[in-house]
Amino acid sequence: MTAQLHPPTALDIPCEGLLFDNDGVLVDSDHGVDQAWSQWARERGLPPEQVTAMVHGRRSADTVALLVPDPNERQAALAAIDRMEVEAAGTTTALPGALDLLTSLPRDRWAVVTSGVTVLARARLAAAGLPIPPVLITADDVSHGKPAPDGYRAAARKLDFAPARTVVFEDSAAGAAAGAAAGAVVVGVGRRGLATNAPVVVRDLRGLAWHDGVLSLAAADLLRW
Repeated sequence: MTAQLHPPTALDIPCEGLLFDNDGVLVDSDHGVDQAWSQWARERGLPPEQVTAMVHGRRSADTVALLVPDPNERQAALAAIDRMEVEAAGTTTALPGALDLLTSLPRDRWAVVTSGVTVLARARLAAAGLPIPPVLITADDVSHGKPAPDGYRAAARKLDFAPARTVVFEDSAAGAAAGAAAGAVVVGVGRRGLATNAPVVVRDLRGLAWHDGVLSLAAADLLRW
């Protein structure tokens, strides 16, 4: 992408499927994440600020494996944080543009790929008032979480599209790396998206439209292009 002073008047990406990360792309779950992980960290004598800084875009199982040295304690520690996050899911809200974009898409064209477990992903989408996706790939469905490409490859396969014919929307470096490794076009979302390697970053999902195999970003608020 060229470093223009003004956004282009048209930016179209040919694609057949749209694959969305959940947290930070479709929903704002930051309050619940901070609340749950801070409580979990304090109960284990860990600095909450350091813990909450490392959890974004990563499966809870992977975070727990990094923070709990004793393998025999990890199952209980994982169950605790998963429970805390579900309990805090009610604070989740939809991010701007998410509802309009999702409800404009044909049901066979989009999926959600999240590092959260299934019950948590569904709880956050419900709290935010967003539709449950036709294809939902969660931490429960893959052996390797982001930045591994497994989740995005699985979603593309379930939609019956080649990954190269899809666009991935991500706000984390791990997620963007996963989308790129899967072979998809990656669009970053939000200020956190600027810290990824995504060539295009939008402020949020407002102004995006998909019609007849083309994703149009012409009306989007572009942070990088």
